[in-house]
Amino acid sequence: MSADDMQPLSGVRVLDFTQVMMGPCCTQMLADYGADVIKVERPGAGDLSRTSLADDPDGLNNPVFRSLNRNKRSIALDLRGEAGKAVVYDLARSADVVVNNFRAGVMDRMGFGYETLRKINPRIICAFGSGFGQSGPLSHKGGQDILAQAMSGVMARKPDKDLPTTLYSTALADYSAGMHMVQGILLALMQREKTGVGQAISVSLYDSMLAMQMQEAAMWLQRRRELNWGAFPLTGVFDTTDGALVIVGAFKANPLQDICRALGLADLSADPDYATFAKQMENKAELHRLFRSKLSTNTTAHWLARLEEQDLLCAPVQTLGEALASEQTVVNNMVVTVEPNGSGRNEPLKLVASPIAMDASAFRLRHAPPTLGENGAEILGELGYSADRIAELRSAKVFS
Repeated sequence: MSADDMQPLSGVRVLDFTQVMMGPCCTQMLADYGADVIKVERPGAGDLSRTSLADDPDGLNNPVFRSLNRNKRSIALDLRGEAGKAVVYDLARSADVVVNNFRAGVMDRMGFGYETLRKINPRIICAFGSGFGQSGPLSHKGGQDILAQAMSGVMARKPDKDLPTTLYSTALADYSAGMHMVQGILLALMQREKTGVGQAISVSLYDSMLAMQMQEAAMWLQRRRELNWGAFPLTGVFDTTDGALVIVGAFKANPLQDICRALGLADLSADPDYATFAKQMENKAELHRLFRSKLSTNTTAHWLARLEEQDLLCAPVQTLGEALASEQTVVNNMVVTVEPNGSGRNEPLKLVASPIAMDASAFRLRHAPPTLGENGAEILGELGYSADRIAELRSAKVFS
């Protein structure tokens, strides 16, 4: 048995109607661990992220698309006519999972909703990712990561009330919802082993952002109090002579005493103005002024060594480039190289690997992100279509 056959999801077929990030990061995770993911795209355009960069209008070399679509195969189908729909129905007969992140109702209008597909294949699992859910006042609103940050309360929570409200630049909602969708699909596959039938599952950006705030939400629901870990008085980001570092003064009996010892300050925990958590919160601005004054006098490495001597939680503030080049990233095998596959690519691609390490069945890089429609004829051939029928469909522009 080959290494590919030994992966956890080998033998699982996924029809992937997703685009941009939430859905593709879900289906890439499934593909990374052995699923046969067939990406169904629009002829001539494909996934919106193929052409999201102005310097790559043909979509052949877009790092954004490439980051989310390795280990998949692509077929470009015109789904406006019956011939294209028939191909999807044929694919659905042998599929285990169908994933989409369109607005509510779109898959039903296209003829690919769960109730339709389950009649073709009772074992099929349909996973739906949306902005706000399948029902309710926002169900038909276009979903997007930053909107979910704003409407879920995430954007309003700041480490300092005087800071301007701003967005978080990494797609928190897209990634978390994508991973929740992976979990839902795996749970549905496990349940199908017991029942023999599939089901519909759904996740939303909005719900994932609420779930991410489970501690803060419980504090509000039960005590009507704000919980904000970033606003704690002994936590902050501070400039040094050559960069910045972060200190998390928590999980110790007297972290302020240890911080003062590391920074060469008098023990402020003995001062009535800072002796309790409540007083530290009340006088946080002055406390941080004292920290900044000291930390600005030497290098990041100097202060990290002093802080770590006191067993304090601290770290340098690194750029993404620094993080990707760090020894820990190398040891963790978190950057992988995809070799060119001859489909418009001439150079190896470097991508971030899967963060899940499994001793018995590791993440495998089976093939590069596909060009648009790259695998169409191959996929149709696997369905039993003859060479003449494939040529006929290509000539009629049903697929490309």
